[in-house]
Amino acid sequence: MKIQGKEYRTIWFEEKNKLVKIINQTKFPHQFIIKDLKTVKDAINAIKTMEVRGAPLIGATAAYGLVLAIIENNEQTFLKKSSETLINSRPTAINLKWAVDRMMKKLSGANSNEILNIALNEAKEICEEDVKFCENIGLNGLKIIEEIYNKKKDTVNILTHCNAGWLATINWGTATSPIYHAHKKGIPVHVWVDETRPRNQGANLTSYELNEEEVPNTIIADNTGGILMQRGEVDMCIVGTDRTLSTGDVANKIGTYLKALAAYDNNVPFYVALPSSTIDWNIKDFKDIPIEERNSEELSHMEGLDENNNVKKVLIYPKKSSAMNLAFDVTQAKYVTGLITEKGVCEASTEGLKKLFK
Repeated sequence: MKIQGKEYRTIWFEEKNKLVKIINQTKFPHQFIIKDLKTVKDAINAIKTMEVRGAPLIGATAAYGLVLAIIENNEQTFLKKSSETLINSRPTAINLKWAVDRMMKKLSGANSNEILNIALNEAKEICEEDVKFCENIGLNGLKIIEEIYNKKKDTVNILTHCNAGWLATINWGTATSPIYHAHKKGIPVHVWVDETRPRNQGANLTSYELNEEEVPNTIIADNTGGILMQRGEVDMCIVGTDRTLSTGDVANKIGTYLKALAAYDNNVPFYVALPSSTIDWNIKDFKDIPIEERNSEELSHMEGLDENNNVKKVLIYPKKSSAMNLAFDVTQAKYVTGLITEKGVCEASTEGLKKLFK
C-alpha cells in the first residue's frame, strides 16, 4: 500500500547489505522512518518495542530474525537459542511461534552451505503467503460490505479497533483489506477509527494509512462506539486478532471485548478478520491464552508535536498514581458474527473453522 504516494511493504530484505528493512511504526504519524535490522537482537528488540507490531508482521519479522541469526552465526546452538528468544519476545500473538516453528522445521538438517538460502527463501515465502492471504481476506469480506451497501444504498459505516491494517501485516491488512477492496470498487465506505489507547494505534496507524489510501475515516474516543451503534451509525464492525482459538474465541487489542458487547446488544454485525496462521489449534480454554502486560508508562505518558513541531513525550497522570497496562482481551465466539479468513467466511466455532481448514 502507499505512503506519500509510493508503494511500500512493511518489511523486506536488502540483498546487497544482507540486512532487513522495516518501517518503524513507533514514529507514526509524525515521522516516516525506515530502519535497518542487522542482527537477530535487532529483530527481537523491534518486536518488543513495537517498532513492528501486528500478529502477521511480527511473525514475518521473527522469520527474518532467524535469517539474520544465520548470517551472524550459523551454528545450531545459536540458532536454537535465537528461536527461543524470538518466541518469548511477545507472548500473545500466535503467529510469532508459528513462523519460528515453521522456519526451524525447514532448517532442520540443512548444511552450513545451504542454510542461509533456505532460511531466506522461507522467510520470503512467509511474507508472500501473507500478502495473498490478506488479499483473499479482503475479497471474502468485500462480499459482506457489498451486501450491506446493496440493501442500504448509502455509505457503509464500519467501526474498527486498533490497527489491523496493512501496517500490521505485509500488505493489505486483515480488517482493512475488505475496506480497501470496497473502496477500490467504488463502494462508498466510511470508517469509525477507535483511538485505541494506550498506544493510540487506531489514531496513529489506522487513520494514517486510510488517509494515504483516501478512505474517509473519523477518529473517535474508545468509548464512543456504543452510542454510535445505538444511533444506528455503525453498519458493521471488523477487527483483527492476535490469536484465534479453534473454538472461535479471539484475543485482540484491549477494548475489543467491550466493542463486541456493544455490537451484540445493538444487533450490529461483529466480524473478525484473520489469516489461518493466527489460529491456535491447541488451546481450548480462552482463559489459558497468555495475556501480555506491558510497561505502565505507555498509559501514563503520551507523545505529540509541540509548538515547534518537535515530538515530545509528556506525563498525563498524577505522579503518585499507578497504572495497569494489559495489552489484550478475549472476545468469546458467541459475540462474533463470523470469521473472515483467506478461505472464506465461517461461523466462529470449531465446526465452522474445521469446514474451512481441516
